[in-house]
Amino acid sequence: MPVTAIDKETALVVIDIQKGIVRRPTAHPADLIVANVLRLVEAFRSRARPVVLVHVGWNADRSDALNTRVESKAPTAFDPEMFQFVPELKADPERDLIIHKRQWGAFYGTPLDLLLRRRQITGLVLCGIATSIGVESTARDAWERSYNLTFATDAMTDLHLDAHERSLTRIFPRIGELGTTGEIIERL
Repeated sequence: MPVTAIDKETALVVIDIQKGIVRRPTAHPADLIVANVLRLVEAFRSRARPVVLVHVGWNADRSDALNTRVESKAPTAFDPEMFQFVPELKADPERDLIIHKRQWGAFYGTPLDLLLRRRQITGLVLCGIATSIGVESTARDAWERSYNLTFATDAMTDLHLDAHERSLTRIFPRIGELGTTGEIIERL
């Protein structure tokens, strides 16, 4: 469904735009995705709307990382730079909501829902890497919490094109509206 409206009380949620993730091969060039993410961040900040910057990470000993029987695609070597936001985001904990997650979704085990509800946020614009992992997991959790969702289709990508396309064509239209960065900014 195309973008019909953006709630007055909407936050931008940026998923995993961090040094170690944008270096990985993606279906769409990460630099183009980051450029669109930055346009959204600037648009939200200039309108005094909340920006939520989400990053994934764990301790060097991986004691707080998921530990299941299935193979984890998370790096086993600890590289603290992997977990840092790209510098272009200009992450500022005085201005932005910074969420540190330890799994795919930004809601589980974090204060995200509480922080949004205290600000009377009813809508979320989602973007980031990877579409079918961090973005989709966060979107599903947000939908179950009754947030109105908008997906910035040109501000997200995945490690695999088929996974990205599946989220955009099969999952996201069932739980939110889809639009380009430009379309979303026009509606703010």
